Amino acid sequence: MSVTAEKKQEIIQDNARGNTDTGSPEVQVAILTERIVNLTEHFKTHHKDNHSRRGLLAMVNKRRSLLDYLKKKDVERYNALIQKLGLRK
Repeated sequence: MSVTAEKKQEIIQDNARGNTDTGSPEVQVAILTERIVNLTEHFKTHHKDNHSRRGLLAMVNKRRSLLDYLKKKDVERYNALIQKLGLRK
């Protein structure tokens, strides 16, 4: 369910704005998106796991907050991130 260290480093490298960037909204949203996708797969077989579902909802809300912040600060970065991660259709 969680993201492996190697996968997390790959996500950070793909979405970082600079060489030492690990905490920008883009990186945080990308990591949260990966965790959300993993949990969504988990729920396909464990549909009664309500404790993890609560964590999933918290992650979705955190991602939404980060995306709202990014949209308010810089619309171009927001649109690029949405396009890259495929969050909107």
